[in-house]
Amino acid sequence: MTATLTLNNGVEMPALGFGVFQTPPDETTSAVEAALTTGYRHVDTAAAYLNEREVGEGIRRSGVDRSDVFIESKVWISDYGYDKTLHAFEKSARKLGVDQIDLFILHQPVPSSFDTTIDAYRGLEKLLADGFVRAIGVSNFRPTDLATLFEHTGVVPAVNQIELHPYFTQVEKQNVDAEHGVLTQAWSPIGGITSYRGSSRSAFDDPVIGGIATQHGKTAAQVMLRWHLQQGRSAIPKPTRPERIAENFEVFDFELSADELAAIDALDTGVRGGPDPESTSRETFKLEIPEA
Repeated sequence: MTATLTLNNGVEMPALGFGVFQTPPDETTSAVEAALTTGYRHVDTAAAYLNEREVGEGIRRSGVDRSDVFIESKVWISDYGYDKTLHAFEKSARKLGVDQIDLFILHQPVPSSFDTTIDAYRGLEKLLADGFVRAIGVSNFRPTDLATLFEHTGVVPAVNQIELHPYFTQVEKQNVDAEHGVLTQAWSPIGGITSYRGSSRSAFDDPVIGGIATQHGKTAAQVMLRWHLQQGRSAIPKPTRPERIAENFEVFDFELSADELAAIDALDTGVRGGPDPESTSRETFKLEIPEA
């Protein structure tokens, strides 16, 4: 059993996705295969993860029909620009081994040269119009980024994928997304990003989440994923061990109460764990995406 969300253009997307951020290529194929065998039908990758080829191989090895798998990938900032973004699709599609990508999004805004971001999004609009992608969107976009995008483009993004977990809920962003019919999708949905900067606070060990988990006979990770799903978000956890892959999928057989949801909401610290979109530039992220 899984749950689906309807994007603003009518496309159905599984709410719970399987992420491969920071998954080494040599582990990605087996992880994706295990996820699809478990029941996931949504895989989230990106050109910048450098593992699209292995994602495609994992999908093929799983035996699950391509038409039953929702593939999401992202254009990296080195490929922003109208023509370059069209070519970015070709690179991603060839690596994935597919003709069509279900959801294709811009990985970051580039505040210092937002004109290239707009040109890249216009490239996404062309890919959508020509049927090479089924939906388009953005990632890490702030309300100001969305406002500028709306002024210069014609298709409202289907998705805005942002850092979102109990310690960083970005309520304003969620509200702006919802106001415009943009689905909020959570990366680092169970707070793993908070440990990357040496933080001693982990959502996995939070007593509030732990108490709720005990009440339901579930794990902290399952409670956090259920919190996202009940509040209408898409979530993209990224485990690699088969037992964790299976555990994260077992979130459709219980329900959190309104008080429990509110208690998790109240854990927000307003502190970002991942990179600040304001600092994104070609200079700070020196990565070129190789050809297929």
